Parts: sequence; C-alpha cells; structure tokens
Amino acid sequence: MLNTAFVNIKKLKPNATIPTYGSEYAAGADLYACINSTVIIGSGETVLVPTGLAMELPTGYAGLIYARSGLASKKGLAPANKVGVIDSDYRGEVLVALHNHSAVQASIEPGERIAQLIVTPYIQAVFNEQDELDDTDRGTGGFGSTGSH
Repeated sequence: MLNTAFVNIKKLKPNATIPTYGSEYAAGADLYACINSTVIIGSGETVLVPTGLAMELPTGYAGLIYARSGLASKKGLAPANKVGVIDSDYRGEVLVALHNHSAVQASIEPGERIAQLIVTPYIQAVFNEQDELDDTDRGTGGFGSTGSH
C-alpha cells in the first residue's frame, strides 16, 4: 500500500490544472503550465511559468519540484534551480523557473506538463556546534574520494 498525504489545492486561475499522476505507482505528480498563449524560452534563458495553483502542504512535508524527463531530454527545459522546494507554510502561487539548456529556443504551450511534484516528509535538524567531530575511515576525503579505492 502506498503512503498518502492530503494536500489542499486552490485554483488561483480558472484554467489551472490540478496535478495528476501518470501511472499507478508514479512518485511525481505532473504540474501544468497555466498560461494563455505559447511561451518562448530562448537558449540559455530562464522563464517563470505559472501553474495557477496554491497549495497547503501538511506540516512536516515539503513539495519538491523536479524536471520532467521528457521535457528535459526533448526540449532541454528543466527547473533552473534543479530542484524547487515548496515549504508547508508557503501559500503563494507555485511557479516553475524553467531554464533552456539547449542551443535553440523552445516553447511551452498552454496546459503543457512542465515539471513534476514529489510530496515528501522531511526532518528539521538541530545543529550543535562542536570543537571536534568523530573520526571515520573516509575522514576529510571530498569529491570522488570514495571511488578511488
């Protein structure tokens, strides 16, 4: 059985589309462009695309906005910030900052699926400043250090 979280959604515009899951076990729900006409995104440009939706995520949950693999691979369009984060206390319109990574301009059509939303629980850390940290085998080995053995 799948875990569920109840998310209240408010349409801010009548033509907004409620997120949908593409299959029974999809982790991400598709977010749709709530625009009245085609939006052109030039090579290397970023455009904020409205969804026409606001949401009320349960306390202890966040909405993570990821690229849609088809949009990224076919048009070179993906969220500019790689992963957008919607906090549970945010009530404004959900916007997707789409960046065109391709060498040519790309377009977004009204009602097109532009990103996917994953609703997930999170843990808020308590940060304790210490003078020393426990030693590990890895120690201070950084980027790529675990692949060199």
